[in-house]
Amino acid sequence: MPPRGRSPSGLILVDKPAGPSSFAIVAEVRRRTGARTGHAGTLDPFATGLLVLLSGAATKLASCFVGLDKRYVTDVDLNARTSTGDPEGEVVERLEPPDAEELARRLADLRGEIELPIPAASAVKIGGERAYRLHRRGVEVEMPVRRSHVEALDVIAYRDGVARLDLRVSSGTYVRAIAEALGGHCVSLRRTEVGPFTVEEADPGRILAPDEALARIGRAPDGGGAAAR
Repeated sequence: MPPRGRSPSGLILVDKPAGPSSFAIVAEVRRRTGARTGHAGTLDPFATGLLVLLSGAATKLASCFVGLDKRYVTDVDLNARTSTGDPEGEVVERLEPPDAEELARRLADLRGEIELPIPAASAVKIGGERAYRLHRRGVEVEMPVRRSHVEALDVIAYRDGVARLDLRVSSGTYVRAIAEALGGHCVSLRRTEVGPFTVEEADPGRILAPDEALARIGRAPDGGGAAAR
C-alpha cells in the first residue's frame, strides 16, 4: 500500500442514510480522504444507522472490530411476508397479525442462542456465487443456518400489526431472518450501536485515533490483546 494510502489512519463513524449501499459510502469516504478505506460490517441499502469505517493504516485492525455486538431498532410488519424479508421484495403472503400475547411468545423463542436460515437475498456465497444473485434469477437454494446470540429483543410499540423492536445481537445476526421467524418482514432497520460506539457519535469528518478506538473496546494499542481493566 503506498504511503499516501496509509493516512489519515483511524476509525470513522458514519450515519448511513437509506438508499446507498455500504460500499458506496466506503467509496465516498475513500475519495474524500485519499486513504485506503474498509468497514467493520455492512448494512443493507434500505437500512440506516451506524457504519464503522477504518481508514488508512487502521484497516489492518479490522479483525478487532468486525466481531463487536450490534444494536438495532426495527419495524417488523406482521401483516405480510416478502420475498426478501424487507420492503424491497414482493409480497408473497398476506397474514393475520398475532395479538400481543402471541407476539410475546414468538419473541421469547428468539432470545438467547438461536439458529436461523440466512436470508436468500444476502451476500453469502452458495456454490461460489452470491446468494442474492441466485435469488434475483429465481434460483431456489437451501440456505445455510447461522447460529447467533440475541441478548435482548424488546417491544417498543405494537400497533396495527407492526412491531417496533429494540435488539441487541451478536455480530453476523440477520435481523431480516428474525423478522421472518416472527412471521413478517422488516419495514425499517436502524443500527444504533456497534460495541461501545453509538450512532449519536457519527461524524464523517472526524477520525478516531487507532489507540483511542482500541481502548474503547478493551484492546491493547497493538491490537494484540485485552487491555488492563
